[in-house]
Amino acid sequence: QVQLVESGGGLVQPGGSLRLSCAASGYIFSDYAMGWYRQAPGKQRESVASITTSGRTNYVDSVKGRFTISRDNAKNTVYLQMNSLKPEDTAVYYCKSYVSGSSWGQGTQVTVSS
Repeated sequence: QVQLVESGGGLVQPGGSLRLSCAASGYIFSDYAMGWYRQAPGKQRESVASITTSGRTNYVDSVKGRFTISRDNAKNTVYLQMNSLKPEDTAVYYCKSYVSGSSWGQGTQVTVSS
């Protein structure tokens, strides 16, 4: 019932920027925290950023100062602004809802390469 649709990925050069979006539906979006995860080739999926219902944020150390998570409750959407991208950021990015029963969406590919 919970649906998460990620978009905004693509190919970008090192130092470039992308803005990812995740449209959520099937539940009361504003009542739950949201997060972004990523999975690089050969790696486990890791938490990148999260945002609470009140707007408090948390980031993995490797993206602090470069990525910003935000949410627009009126649009049921969570965003990940990614600046100063590095090749190490290359991964499939997924959003996550902390509502019970949520599953992963299809993800969106981010490739940082010259």
